[in-house]
This record gives sequence, C-alpha cells and structure tokens, in this order.
Amino acid sequence: TTQKGAMKPVKKTKAEEPELEPLCCCEYIDRNGEKNHVAACLCDCQDLDEGCDRWITCKSVQPETCEKIMDTISDRLRIPWLRGAKKVNISILPPLFLLPVFLRVASWHFLLGAVVLTSLPVLALWYYYLTHRRKEQTLFFLSLGLFSLGYMYYVFLQEVVPKGRVGPTRLALLSCGLLLILFALYRAKKNPGYLRNPAPNDRALSGSQLECLNRKGPEKPKGFPGADLSGGLNNRAPKDETKDSPRTSAGSPAKGKEDWCAKCQLVRPARAWHCRICGICVRRMDHHCVWINSCVGESNHQAFILALLVFLLTSIYGITLTLDTICTDRSVFTALFYCPGVYANYSSALCFTCVWYSVIITGSMAYIFLIQLINISYNVTEREVQQALRQKTGRRLLCGLIVDTGQYNRGFLRNWHQFSTLGTHPFHHPAEDIV
Repeated sequence: TTQKGAMKPVKKTKAEEPELEPLCCCEYIDRNGEKNHVAACLCDCQDLDEGCDRWITCKSVQPETCEKIMDTISDRLRIPWLRGAKKVNISILPPLFLLPVFLRVASWHFLLGAVVLTSLPVLALWYYYLTHRRKEQTLFFLSLGLFSLGYMYYVFLQEVVPKGRVGPTRLALLSCGLLLILFALYRAKKNPGYLRNPAPNDRALSGSQLECLNRKGPEKPKGFPGADLSGGLNNRAPKDETKDSPRTSAGSPAKGKEDWCAKCQLVRPARAWHCRICGICVRRMDHHCVWINSCVGESNHQAFILALLVFLLTSIYGITLTLDTICTDRSVFTALFYCPGVYANYSSALCFTCVWYSVIITGSMAYIFLIQLINISYNVTEREVQQALRQKTGRRLLCGLIVDTGQYNRGFLRNWHQFSTLGTHPFHHPAEDIV
C-alpha cells in the first residue's frame, strides 16, 4: 500500500500543461511574465503615477522610484515584430535625437558653439562614470559613435560636396575609409576570447588538479606546466581580488586561488580576467571598451587597434577636405582656429561646427591609440597597468604615461611579434605565461 501511495504523486506530475498561444506582432511578455500589448504602454503604471504626484506636490522623488520608472519604460518601449514585439534599448535613442539638435544649435553663433562643444564631452564623461560605477552595459556610446559617423558623412555629402572642391576620387577614398571603419568595428565586436565553463569531466579534472596542488604545496602538477604557485609571475594583489572578482570557492583550495574564478567556476590562464560588466572571464583581457560595448581581449585586440587606426586616418582626411572647402587659401591648422566669415551663412557654420566636433572625438581616440601602442610595446594590458598603479609596482616613465611592469616584457620586437600572433594559438601559451 505504501508503494502504491508513493506512485500517486509521480502520476500527477505528468499532467500535460496547456500550450501557450502564439503572440501577434504587437504583443509581448513583460518583465512580470504576463502578456501585454504595445498599445497599452501608457496604461497602469503605478510607479510613474506616484513619481508624477510627488513631483507635482514638490516632494523629493526617491532614487528607487526613478529606477523603477526607467525599468518600466525600457520594458514597454517596443516595436512590432514577427512573433512578438521586440524591446528597444533606451540607451540607443538619446544620440539619435540630441546630437543633430546640439550641433545645429552650436552653429548659430560662435559662443553657442563653444558652450555646446564643451558640454558634450562633459555629459559623455558623466554618463560613462554613472554606468561604470553601476557596472551596467550600455549601448549609448556605440550608438553615439555609429550615429556620429553617419551624421558627419551626411553633412559632408549635403554641405561640402556640392561646393565643387571635392572630386569623385576624394569622395570615393573617404567613403572607402568609412566602410573600413565599419568592417573593423564589426570584427572588434566579435568574441574577444571568452572562457567558457568546462564540461563536467573537465571540471572534475580541474578539481583533482586543485587537490593535487593542496597536497604537494609548491610542487608543479602535471596539469599546469610551468606553474608558479608563489605568484611571482602574477602581480594581482589579494585585496584587488576580493574587490574585483574573488577566485576562491567553497571547494577550491587556497593554493589554487590565483587561477580560480569563483563566478565562472573555471581555472583560467595567466592574464585572463573576469569582466564585471560582461559577467564572464576573458582571455588576456585588456579592458572593457564602452565604444564597442564589449571587452578587448586576445581574439579582438588586433581588430580594435585596426579600427582606431582607420578611424584616425579617415577622420583627419575628412577634416582636411572640409576645412579646405569652407576656408580656402589657408592651411588646415590656421583654418581650424581662424576662419573669418565662417558664420556668415548657415551651411559653412554647420560644417565648421562638425569639424570641431570631429576634432574633439579624434583627439580622444588618438590618446587611446597612443596608450594602446605604448602598452603593446611594453607587453602590458590596460588591466595590468591599472593594477600596477594601485599597487605602486612597476616602472613609471614620462609622468606615468608609460608603466612597465617588467613581467611579460621581452623587448620591443618580440612584444610586437607576440601581439601580431594573438589568437592564432589560443590553447598554447609560453611556459612563462602560465600561472
């Protein structure tokens, strides 16, 4: 009788569940798991009503209420699509509307241009620090970069080319440069070298290797050729580990904590780090780039450098063509700071404003490109540089512009040769690079 009674709950669990009806193009499943409609985007929003009531009565709105309102807006902001409405990332929209408005307002007067072009980088930095502090992914900077390229090219075609000083060859060369930028960005957006969770058998093997590390102490196990448990080849401090990404777990010994990522549950090679924004470990991680909304690692570092180089060359060429058109009989550098009569008509004023906007973006990208070239020459990543600055280790040259940890530096030529071969042999590393 007890066996029959025990079998009854098993039979009940096999009841068939009703199938869900397919969604139409305007329906979607909201964050509460309920079916909703695009037309009801302004209905039944208690958080928004409460926030408006407090704002009308001159009461302070709590930060939690603002976050709930933004979550509700981002969940309901959708466009009709096949088999259900698709969510639109709200961080994409501000550059599409604000950038043309700001640049056209800046072209009205010289003082307005100075105020707007100064405030734009300040607002971008403020938004960067806001999202970086909250460790959130955002498409704002990727949208800003792509839309800036498209809008600058549109202004060039509409205002500069009709003036007759840009021939078909120059226009074709500039267009090819724009296409190369998009291609390089596409390559840089690919997998930077994510470390995936191993299979169950591999996890068991890793656990046995860690137990071997705990028993043998400073001896080198067979599973880690060239491993150095003293941490001499790894400049990661325990304090930084507990802050960024803890490397110990409940079943991992203390001797293997330099290799272990508790969040991803895997053993990672040297120079691999856990990105708190992407939520995954990246092989030879350099940094998380907001302009591509992805990490820069072993597999896409070369494409990232190529995208920077092509962008700088194309941007400088476009700036030169524009200044040569709106400020004739003057050198590029002189026309950039002194171009009389440029605000006499709206067309030349808009072109001049876009030139200065491009100069600001190009200058910031040139600084990033210079830092990348220096780091590659000394075979250090940006992540290692930041850690060396916090721990006050390594040699600092040129007022801190150059930071040489001396850990992986093998000379200028060998460093660049190693960089040129990144990603070709992802599973084979030199013995001195294995922790």
